[in-house]
Amino acid sequence: MKKKEIKNGALAYQNYKFLIENNIINSNNRIPDESIQPASIDLRLGNFAYRVSSSFLTINKTVEDRIKNFIIDKIDISQGHLFKKNQIYIVEVQESLNLDSKLSGKCNPKSSTGRLDILSRVISDYSSEYEVIKPGYKGKIYLEITSKTFNIVFTEGDKLSQLRLRKNNIVTTNDRELIGLHKLSPLLYNKNHKAIKPLINNGLKITAAVFNDDEPIAYKAKKDSPEIFFNKLRFHNKKDYWVSINKTKKNSLIIEPNEFYILKSKEKIKISRNLAAEMIPYDSEIGEFRAHYAGFFDPGFGNEMKGSHAVLEIKTYEVPFAVEDGQIIARLIFEKLAEEPTKIYGEGIKSNYQNQGLALSKHFRV
Repeated sequence: MKKKEIKNGALAYQNYKFLIENNIINSNNRIPDESIQPASIDLRLGNFAYRVSSSFLTINKTVEDRIKNFIIDKIDISQGHLFKKNQIYIVEVQESLNLDSKLSGKCNPKSSTGRLDILSRVISDYSSEYEVIKPGYKGKIYLEITSKTFNIVFTEGDKLSQLRLRKNNIVTTNDRELIGLHKLSPLLYNKNHKAIKPLINNGLKITAAVFNDDEPIAYKAKKDSPEIFFNKLRFHNKKDYWVSINKTKKNSLIIEPNEFYILKSKEKIKISRNLAAEMIPYDSEIGEFRAHYAGFFDPGFGNEMKGSHAVLEIKTYEVPFAVEDGQIIARLIFEKLAEEPTKIYGEGIKSNYQNQGLALSKHFRV
């Protein structure tokens, strides 16, 4: 391996390029540059899926060994295959790892995956946790995929999840540092592009927007809708899949159990070029619901237009839950990068959700 010292912290675009060039991140198929994001790398589906009877982890075994205990079907997805909702599938991704002991990783679904209510989580060999790549991991990576709302056709090469590597321990910003960062360059703006005071307490608090005179305040997924082709962008008619919800008299929205909603944040968020942010998907202090599958904001998010709204995927499982306009609904934790990326979100890389409002996934026609 070429000698190059990667600094502590979350890896940036150029660090991933280096790891690929030195076979620390491997693939039998060339990894295209568009798979490398400012602070993560996309994971591409391989050509076979396994429909299984149960989710599982791999505490003392490989994923391959565990699949043998639960397999129902082995499916060729090279030309596309329909993944039926609420069925569990395991797919080996095209990328594999050969990490040293100082490198570890965290994974999460991509934004478009979360906005379709797809549970996509990484499994690795000999691991007791989803979405975690242990220090020094060497081996294959798999996705467990369950579409919760829609029947979806997936094809070899589709990108559902992303991998974020870091050197040594995670380096997060504390509340005092966040306050200082906001003074230097505001983290939050209102709809009129004016900087607003952030609510910072164990991270940056984000509130829900459920009041708008001119546009829908939310989308609610329809129960019975046509199949979705994951590799067809701007293709599907949103009216076939979503119900638009307009403002209510009480400026609140009742989230019904086991229904899937898309909302947006009241604030517009800006992530500086040397940071990334993760949204905590479930926080019992905020409410008994899950907000946001994807939960990852690249460096440069919202930089071009004084912030972009966060889009929130919302579900509640037990009882109806009322979300008020301006109610705290999520929390952002900021992570320091090893170095500033040479590729930034939105700057000439065709980022799909820069300057977004209440936005469905890129699969739907506007």
